Amino acid sequence: MSAIPKKNLMLFSGRAHPELAEQVAKELDVTITPQSAYSFANGEIFVRFEESVRGCDAFVLQAHSAPINDAIMEQLIMVDALKRASAKRITVVMPFWGYARQDKKHRGREPISARLIADMFKTAGADRIMCVDLHTSQIQGFFDGPVDHLFALPVLAGHLKSKYDTREMAVVSPDSGRVRLAERWAETLGGTPLAFIHKTRDPRKPNEAVANRVVGEIEGRTCVVIDDMIDTGGTVAKAVEVLLRDGAKDVIIAATHGVLSGPAVERLAKCGAREVIFTDTLPIAEEKRFDAMTVLPIAPLVAEAIHQVFDDGSVTSLFDGNA
Repeated sequence: MSAIPKKNLMLFSGRAHPELAEQVAKELDVTITPQSAYSFANGEIFVRFEESVRGCDAFVLQAHSAPINDAIMEQLIMVDALKRASAKRITVVMPFWGYARQDKKHRGREPISARLIADMFKTAGADRIMCVDLHTSQIQGFFDGPVDHLFALPVLAGHLKSKYDTREMAVVSPDSGRVRLAERWAETLGGTPLAFIHKTRDPRKPNEAVANRVVGEIEGRTCVVIDDMIDTGGTVAKAVEVLLRDGAKDVIIAATHGVLSGPAVERLAKCGAREVIFTDTLPIAEEKRFDAMTVLPIAPLVAEAIHQVFDDGSVTSLFDGNA
């Protein structure tokens, strides 16, 4: 008996960000596989797929948004269900890697939680992971398998190019750790000047930083402050304040992940930035949006990466070979 093997792409979505999954499905021209998913009274999560998944190439999309532990657990349970139902290959699509900031030990007796997340997905049955703009690139090495690291830079920079004169811009890194990313931004925008904010942070006080001074020439320029995520908004709000104080003409904030916890929205709305740009890797509710905020769709990029993985193509080619 012989059979010609065929590939069958199936897309699965958690409940954290169904809008993103619908947009990705539309870009891929597929439908999201129907499932029953609900939480019991004590918080336990149950998932069952309504169609056969045997032999499929499964892509499980879930945004790690608040409540983040529920989102991660639901995705783990979906992966386990697929493994036990004989899916051929399981790709975990998490645009935002939960716990990514805990990628190293600052002091003794601390966890490396980003590694723990990778280990849990491997144990659950994931064959590969796809994510957008990791907090630090070395997190890719935490997972024992392929990791497709996508970059939102083309999406964010494309918006800036279409709306502003890039010849008057300067790219500003919020700290020294993002300088290499800022260099890629500057190159993409046509060779704009670079600057960074010198800041201090106490590892014992989460979400607190002190922006001290600007290193670089920014006077009279429109400064683009770039970052991978904005959580409480304290760091970036102080950066805007320092830039305007030191002679910047305007300030634009561009970040991939809008976590937007606590006072973030109020801080961003009042910080003096001309525009605050995010992608929709995480859901941003209407009540968290304000006039100066722009949310760009990440679905076309994620869908194209899924298509390349399914066709055994090149994900790196999506970024001109610079991934």
